Amino acid sequence: MLNVKLKDDFVSDIRNIIISSRSAAIRSVDFERVRMYWKLGERIVVEEQQGKERAEYATYLLQHLAVSIKAEFGNGFSVRTLEQCRQFYRTYPITNALRSQFNWYQYRLLLQIDDKDKREYYEYETLNNNWTGRELERQINSELYERLLLSNDKKAVLEVARRERLPESPAEIIKDPMVLDFLGLKRDAAYYEKNLETALIDHLQAFLLELGNGFSFVSRQKRILLEDDEFFVDLVFYNRLLRCFVIIELKTHKITQEDIGRLQMYVNYYDRNEKISDENPTIGILLCTEKNNTLVKYTLPENNNTILASKYQLYLPTEQQLTEQLRVQWRKLQ
Repeated sequence: MLNVKLKDDFVSDIRNIIISSRSAAIRSVDFERVRMYWKLGERIVVEEQQGKERAEYATYLLQHLAVSIKAEFGNGFSVRTLEQCRQFYRTYPITNALRSQFNWYQYRLLLQIDDKDKREYYEYETLNNNWTGRELERQINSELYERLLLSNDKKAVLEVARRERLPESPAEIIKDPMVLDFLGLKRDAAYYEKNLETALIDHLQAFLLELGNGFSFVSRQKRILLEDDEFFVDLVFYNRLLRCFVIIELKTHKITQEDIGRLQMYVNYYDRNEKISDENPTIGILLCTEKNNTLVKYTLPENNNTILASKYQLYLPTEQQLTEQLRVQWRKLQ
């Protein structure tokens, strides 16, 4: 009997083949389900058009169809599901335009978006970032598209999502305010900066999704020694799209001039000691509970585009809060 130890790389290759095949099979099943719902929608629309002279025919059709197929296929084909199939076909009338990477849950989320440009944006970002259905739902609920439009025009936002061009400024991919509901911090809890930082690191994947596109984690509590004085940078990332370091300072109070000055010092240090010649200037982000835009404006040079102050929120805002926030921001832009 042979007593041979298999090579680790060989076993790893075999495992990867099996895992990859399983994933492909799941995706194939998910996409066949998507195609089934699309075909159902197509057939329903064709049947409706044949009886279009009767205004009540559409409602009658779906109600009686659901009853007719319930006995054989169960409750999975309710009137609501059949309505979604019809809407699915009308929204995506070309079968070749369906994306095999999307499952039915993701498509149902997209169907709830009436604005064509907004829906297209989330389609591209789901592909670019490999979002799951839950991640897509969270980004939609946090009004990601609307937050980006506060500092960008629609054309620029869609061009970056389509990857027709690379982002030219931090504002094109860094969101304000950042919604940090995934941290799970209690609303009435008394927490300190180190607790917030720890919570962010523990939920790094979700934080990167909220932060924007192209971020990679570099360091935490990065020590900087200036003669006999030492400082610690809270978080350091690198953004491959902007091709620069991104430094994040966390503050659990309203922004102060001292906070801005210290962040500027960290940015200067990275520009002079860490950045290489073909990289872009370092970006500094000050995450605070409350901003003072006037203070930021007069503390930094007029041509500043590398120091950003972003307000963070521990919970998703309500629809009313978002509406009011967007209304205020649009008034400022007009």
